[in-house]
Amino acid sequence: MKQSLAMFVKYRHLLFNLIGRDLKVKYRRSVLGILWSVLNPLLMMLVITAVFSNIFKFNVEHFPVYYLTGYTLFNFFSEATNMCNSSILEASALIKKVYIPKYIFPLEKVTFALVNMLFSLIAMALIYAVTQTPIHWTALLFPIPIIYTFCFALGMGLLLSALTVYFRDILHLYGVVLTAWMYLTPIFYPVDPQAIPAFMLTVFKFNPLYHFVTYNRNIMMNGVVPGLTDNLICMLFAGGALIVGVLVFRKLQRNFILHI
Repeated sequence: MKQSLAMFVKYRHLLFNLIGRDLKVKYRRSVLGILWSVLNPLLMMLVITAVFSNIFKFNVEHFPVYYLTGYTLFNFFSEATNMCNSSILEASALIKKVYIPKYIFPLEKVTFALVNMLFSLIAMALIYAVTQTPIHWTALLFPIPIIYTFCFALGMGLLLSALTVYFRDILHLYGVVLTAWMYLTPIFYPVDPQAIPAFMLTVFKFNPLYHFVTYNRNIMMNGVVPGLTDNLICMLFAGGALIVGVLVFRKLQRNFILHI
């Protein structure tokens, strides 16, 4: 543990440089640049609100805020794990030339996605103001569900980045998995026992993102401080994914050089 921490401190500047590089690459030749991190969730919110509030008649109070409190977390997870998927393969030229702790690459992708998500919180603040949604003091707890999601995304990212080196089909399959995962997470529809089949409510309990999103909505919209049970469930999913991801990554990284 002490050696790993010392290694991280030694290569922290590389991590920051990689994040800066990805930011420049993502918004290169874009007129609005980093403002797209704010505009994207706003535009998505307008489309989803028009479709689900007016066409499907979902009766959700303060629907734009309801949507954004789910979308920001899920999009963070989706972007982070998607980029992690190919992070080791994309860094193969660098890995072959010099020694770098290989976990730096998936860690950088998750941290980069976190930076992007923090910009999207500006969009949420704007929607709060425009829709005049009440703000509770519990909103100050917003870093907690973000930390849970970060740990879960990092665990999944480490797992995916390691497995993809050996099984390239994951690159193609994961997009389908994410789409299904999105629909199994109540981002744009309410969790109504009268409208949702009982088996789906059971599935939600095994979906980590359902718990993270619910936690986020409780503190951001309902003014509710999640109890010990809610926190333990989130910790179990986040910590469990991180432990599994680290163990699998450490075991498989020994032979990365033979497969990249």
